[in-house]
Amino acid sequence: MIEIKPERLLATLEALRNIGRCGTGVHRPALTPADLEARLWLRARLAELGFDARLDRFGTVLGRTPGDAPAILIGSHTDTVPQGGWLDGALGAAYALEIATARAEALGTTAARVDVVSFQDEEGTFVPLLGSRAFIGEITEPELFAEVQALDGRRLGEALAVEPIRAQPILRLDTSRTLAFLEGHIEQGPRLEAQNLPVGIVTAIVGIRRFHFAIEGRADHAGTTPMGLRRDAGAAALRLAVAILDRLNAGRGSDTVWNIGHVTLRPGTANVVPAAAEFIVEVRDVEEKLLDTLEAAIRERAAADAFATGLPITVERTAAIPATMMTPRLANAFALSAAAMGAGSMRLSSGAGHDAMMLARRVPTGMLFVPSIGGRSHHVSEDTRTEDIITGAQIMAGAVDLLLAA
Repeated sequence: MIEIKPERLLATLEALRNIGRCGTGVHRPALTPADLEARLWLRARLAELGFDARLDRFGTVLGRTPGDAPAILIGSHTDTVPQGGWLDGALGAAYALEIATARAEALGTTAARVDVVSFQDEEGTFVPLLGSRAFIGEITEPELFAEVQALDGRRLGEALAVEPIRAQPILRLDTSRTLAFLEGHIEQGPRLEAQNLPVGIVTAIVGIRRFHFAIEGRADHAGTTPMGLRRDAGAAALRLAVAILDRLNAGRGSDTVWNIGHVTLRPGTANVVPAAAEFIVEVRDVEEKLLDTLEAAIRERAAADAFATGLPITVERTAAIPATMMTPRLANAFALSAAAMGAGSMRLSSGAGHDAMMLARRVPTGMLFVPSIGGRSHHVSEDTRTEDIITGAQIMAGAVDLLLAA
C-alpha cells in the first residue's frame, strides 16, 4: 500500500488555511484575490511534481500525470463561503495532492496514474458548482453568466476578466482517460462523530426540491377590521406553513430533511393586515419517488387551503435537483481499504451538494467523509480531529491502490 506522509498533508492544509485566513477559518470566496492565490499555489505544487498543471477560464486547477495511461481523478474545491471553515473543500484538494505526491515518489511520476483537480465556485458565490459543471461540458460559454452577481456586488464577467485566467480555455473532462472520480470531504454534520467513526462512505447525494408559495389577500386596518371580515394573507401563510411541516413529518423517510428559510409579509407593518405573503420550502432526500410523493402532498395541502380560505395560493417549484447515486464499486473499495487499516466506517448519504454530483453524470464517482467536530461547517469553528484527517487520506490512498490494481 502506498503510504501518505501525514506531516506533509497537514502542511498542505495549513498552507491553504493561511491564504485568506480569517481567525480559525478562511475567507476565500470564488474569484477573489485569495481564491486565485490558492489556486496558483496548488498549480505550482502540481508543476513541481512534474504534472501537466493548468488553470482554466474559470480558475479550475487540473494537474495530469504525464502520459496517456488511464488515471483516477481526485479532488474537490478550494473556494469557501464568506468567513467559512478551513476544511470544506480544501480537505479534498489536499488529499488529492498528497496521494498524487506519494504515488509519484513511490512509483515515479508517469506511473502515479492520479490526476488532481480543484473546481471553481463549488459554493455558489456566482453559480453553484460552476467549475465542475463546465468541466463536464454543461457550461460552454462564460459570457452567458457574465451578468450574474455575487452578494458582495461583483459580477462574474468582471471577476473573470483578470490575469491569469482571462485568456485561458475551459478545461474538459477526458472520459477516455478518467477511470473514476474520488472526492474527500468533511461530513458537515454530526453522524460520524455520534458513532465515533473516522470515515463515512457516501452512498448518495440527496435530491433537492424547492417551492415558492405566494398568497394574495387584502390590506386593511389591523385595528378596525373585524377578524371575520379579513382576507389575511399572513395568517393564511403561517397556517399553511405549519400544515406543510406536519405533512412532511408524516411522510418522511430516514434521510428526509426540510426547511422554511424565507418568509415575507407585505406591506410588513404591525397595523396593516398583510395583503400578500410568500415563503419558500426546501425538501431533500435520496429517493426521487419519495420526493415526488412529498411534493404531491405539499401541493394538495396548498390547494385545500386555497379552497378553505378563498385566497389565491400559487405554488411554483423553483428547483429540482435529482439525487445522485455514488458508484457501489468505489464505495466497496473505500470499505475494503478501511477494513485493511482496522478503521471503522459507515455508509451514509450526503445532505449537501458537492462537485461529485456533476462528475457522477459522466464517470464512476465515489465520496469519502471524515467527521466534523460538533457537526459544524460553513463557519470559522469548523474543524476535524487530526487523526481523522490522516486516516481519511490513507483510506483513500488505499482505495486508489485497489482500483488501479483491479
